[in-house]
Amino acid sequence: MRDLAALSWLHSGESVILFGPVGVGKTHVAQALGHLAIGQGAHVRFAKTSRILAELAGGHADRTWDRRMREIIRPDLLILDDFAMRQLTAQQADDLYELVSERQGRLVIITSNRAPSDWYPLFPNPVVAESLLDRLINASHQVIMNGPSYRPNKRPKNPTDKPPAK
Repeated sequence: MRDLAALSWLHSGESVILFGPVGVGKTHVAQALGHLAIGQGAHVRFAKTSRILAELAGGHADRTWDRRMREIIRPDLLILDDFAMRQLTAQQADDLYELVSERQGRLVIITSNRAPSDWYPLFPNPVVAESLLDRLINASHQVIMNGPSYRPNKRPKNPTDKPPAK
């Protein structure tokens, strides 16, 4: 984590993949890295992957896909949160391929609950999957984040609960 916080990946044009179980802080770390990058003058965009795909789908519907894609690829750093959450449609896979291809050489941080090796079956076309994931995975630092979920600790306390026995 210290190496990531030093931002050497940012200055050398290398992307980051953060993956691990639910609730370990992947999104928190990705956002913190984005804030550090902003401090270095980078233009950063954070979005859930599903929102980016919905935005591009809207562009297909209203014929603004090119404009929307230009807006998405514009930032120096794009943070795609919750990548590979579910099976992709052929159109979504094609849109992701175009996005990653257009951003070639530009930074991406990806958070995922799945290991990159588990992403392939989510794509309906294995050729698209191989091409897209080869670009992402082989040009990125991969950080597995393990541990228990922090979310149970944030659960509101019930005032009728008895304090734990000592």
